[in-house]
Amino acid sequence: MSPTREFRIAVFPGDGIGLEITEPCMAVVDAAASRVGGLRLAYETLPAGAGTYQQVGTALPDASIDAARAADAILLAAAGLPDIRYPDGTEIAPQIELRSILDLYAGVRPVRSIPGVPSPLADPRGSRLDFVVVRESTEGLFVSHRKGTVREDNEAEDRLLVTRRGTERVVDAAMRIAATRMTRGGKGHVTCVDKANVFASYAFFRKIFDERAALHPRLTVDHVYIDASTLDFVGRPWRFDVIVTENMFGDILSDLGAGLIGGMGFAPSADIGDRSAVFQPCHGTAPDIAGQGRANPTAMFLSGAMMLEWLAEQHDEPKAETAAATIRAAVDDTFANGMRTWEIGGQSGVREVTDAVLSRIKEVAPA
Repeated sequence: MSPTREFRIAVFPGDGIGLEITEPCMAVVDAAASRVGGLRLAYETLPAGAGTYQQVGTALPDASIDAARAADAILLAAAGLPDIRYPDGTEIAPQIELRSILDLYAGVRPVRSIPGVPSPLADPRGSRLDFVVVRESTEGLFVSHRKGTVREDNEAEDRLLVTRRGTERVVDAAMRIAATRMTRGGKGHVTCVDKANVFASYAFFRKIFDERAALHPRLTVDHVYIDASTLDFVGRPWRFDVIVTENMFGDILSDLGAGLIGGMGFAPSADIGDRSAVFQPCHGTAPDIAGQGRANPTAMFLSGAMMLEWLAEQHDEPKAETAAATIRAAVDDTFANGMRTWEIGGQSGVREVTDAVLSRIKEVAPA
């Protein structure tokens, strides 16, 4: 009998609905690990976010950073509240700080339809989407986070930075994702989204994309301007496989992608570096529904599945990949069998979705 593999997980519940969906996610991940067997997650819950800032004067204490750095993976629910801000008027966003501190350069945002969740697109292909937005997460326009300049209340300026190193590594990450997807039936295609016709920074991004793409002859590539890509997202999103783009463009496109699959409550994400990775739902803290039990925990569950998949790759642990596939299968079965959350016209929230997914994990065969 093989020994049980244990992974240490740093957990940031954060604020708002983050406090409601964190424990259900850990329960779902644990249930999938138990179903597969030989796998255990050891959690350490850590403070971060707007509430932490209000209490101790910092949104991300040094002890939380140290624990996150030492963990095998980081699970972050949602952080920040619109009414608690830094003196410069910007919102509390420890997730952005973690990307910088831990050098999490590849923001991976899957856009995958879930059976039974309605699509806003009339074309039936809109209910069978499966592509990925890969967002450079440490530079671009976000390099100006909390560093912008306002001069004499007459003008404001933020800096956009594109570096060779930053672009090479995020493009390489996108190419690896496309190659992996190709082994599972994907198109093996990578699209560079930029604004190279107007800005030198984006022309530089495209130049480096082409250089790195030439190293992957088995993959096909193309280029689309950011404005044209939004048209394609609405008109024919099924044409995409893997997209790679600058930080701000990726931020916008990933939210648009979430809109295609039912909303932010169904959109997981990861910010991945060479040694660390954060997994969190794309949505925010939703203070308007916090404490009401109406939050949709699905994106959090799917982020937990992404975490297991990454751990499997990092540590050559196939049981973790099987547990990840088990969570996805349970989520798909739950919604295919009629589950309806508030944002898609139903009345199910945290408890109902959690109970249904946990029940399905017991029944689905480990993938």
